[in-house]
Amino acid sequence: MKILTDFAAAHYLRNYEGSCSRMHGHNWKVEVEISASRLDKIGMGLDFKLIKQATNKLINRLDHQNLNELAPFDKQNPTSENIAAWLYRELSTILNTDVIRVACVTLWETERACVTYTEE
Repeated sequence: MKILTDFAAAHYLRNYEGSCSRMHGHNWKVEVEISASRLDKIGMGLDFKLIKQATNKLINRLDHQNLNELAPFDKQNPTSENIAAWLYRELSTILNTDVIRVACVTLWETERACVTYTEE
């Protein structure tokens, strides 16, 4: 199971030599992949609607914000890798059960550059 959503936000990278050390923005695309070890009684692993709701609840906190001002990115660099890891861990606390697992989060910074984070 995989859903796709997006958000727009600004950030800058601390201790980075280059143009990304200055404030800039992205239209990030977020892919969340879920694995299920078995299906429920109607043949679903997890309803797409539930995955979208959990993901959108998190990204609504990031949307149209300066990420450097939001926890945990006020202390941790808001790199694509750190954002993907944060989304993965937060979604895991919401969605993971004995049957359902967040498999990975892929975060697209541009149409040509993305990171994928997993802990499996």
